[in-house]
Amino acid sequence: MKRKIINIEEEKCNGCGLCAKACHEGAIGMVNGKAKLLRDDYCDGLGDCLPECPTGAITFVEREAAAYDAAAVEKGKQAKTAAAVPHMCPGSMARTISRAESNRSCEAGSQREAGAPCESGSPCASSVPAEMQSELRQWPVQIKLAPVNAPYFDGANLLVAADCTAYAYAGFHRDFIRNHVTLIGCPKLDMVDYSEKITGIIKNNNIKSVKIVRMEVPCCGGIEIAVKKALQDSGKFIPWSVVTISTEGKILEDL
Repeated sequence: MKRKIINIEEEKCNGCGLCAKACHEGAIGMVNGKAKLLRDDYCDGLGDCLPECPTGAITFVEREAAAYDAAAVEKGKQAKTAAAVPHMCPGSMARTISRAESNRSCEAGSQREAGAPCESGSPCASSVPAEMQSELRQWPVQIKLAPVNAPYFDGANLLVAADCTAYAYAGFHRDFIRNHVTLIGCPKLDMVDYSEKITGIIKNNNIKSVKIVRMEVPCCGGIEIAVKKALQDSGKFIPWSVVTISTEGKILEDL
């Protein structure tokens, strides 16, 4: 049948993934960093994705296409939900990491050479340069795995970062993770709406502040949008800021 359906111009697509998130039917997906119409019968022709595209890559066309199949869409949603059920991997169990003890200088450490072990057999914290010390305070760090009601969120300064930022910016632990509870994700690769999870974290815990760290690339805007939406949906007034990192590892903006 001939009907109205979306068309995506690959040359204009910047890979931000916002259209895929806006498509409730799952008709759009990301393939090799570009938005694609995956199935004609999933597209209802209403165009929720059009206003989300920042580059104007999506338009309506009339062409031969399979009819919209609501039953197939619902079946696809159920399969996606079932696949997302957590498998309770032991490695994703929430735990707090104490840094006050591990970074404290010991008397013996001041008398040993750099890297020499204490009685415990581990290198003395006092002999490890500060820039080499981990500042991570909790586990897990992936947004998708973090429990909404984990005890470490109570009274926390929350850091939500695009995972590439820690590789691009050399002093990430020292300048960002220190004294923060850290959550990371990639809006382009994860293809999930982080805002719902982050809204739950903010609503259900006493979060003191929120810092967003993202890369300068357009697709990284998804994580900033998700956190801002979560802050709005939470109904709370919490201090927040955004830091943008260049692909060369420099801070471009600190707002």
